Amino acid sequence: MRHSDSMWILNTLLVGFAATLGTMVIHGLVAHTIIVQMRRDVERGWLGARLWVNLTFVSGTTLLALAGHILEVVLWAFVFNLCGALTDFGAALYCSAGNYTTVGSGQVLLPPQWRLLGPFEAAAGLLMFGASTALIVSVIQGLIHVRLDRSER
Repeated sequence: MRHSDSMWILNTLLVGFAATLGTMVIHGLVAHTIIVQMRRDVERGWLGARLWVNLTFVSGTTLLALAGHILEVVLWAFVFNLCGALTDFGAALYCSAGNYTTVGSGQVLLPPQWRLLGPFEAAAGLLMFGASTALIVSVIQGLIHVRLDRSER
């Protein structure tokens, strides 16, 4: 392996780690927002009793998680654009969406020295989709517990 090859790999790894960290921060903020809002709404007695209120909260949670995923795809597109891997933002967004969702359609757009970012983004996307699923299930479980606790009184 030539020195220039190892430098490209190191650069790609550093960029990939930074973008993954950004992805985690965005997702953490989304999760924090949902948890804080659920706590407030439960303390106020708004959640747990009425079907439509609970359904609205679960739907809002799902939409906020989706918005987080979209923001994360956009973040990766900016990364592709800033590092010079893709100079057309539309192509960068398409590439990012393909990688993040593991469809893989965007991988062919990246130049060879940046292709390692594709698997990085795919791994981050898989983890964030799993975190979103866990969060939505936790919200539903929390609503069930609130409902059962109120029915026991």
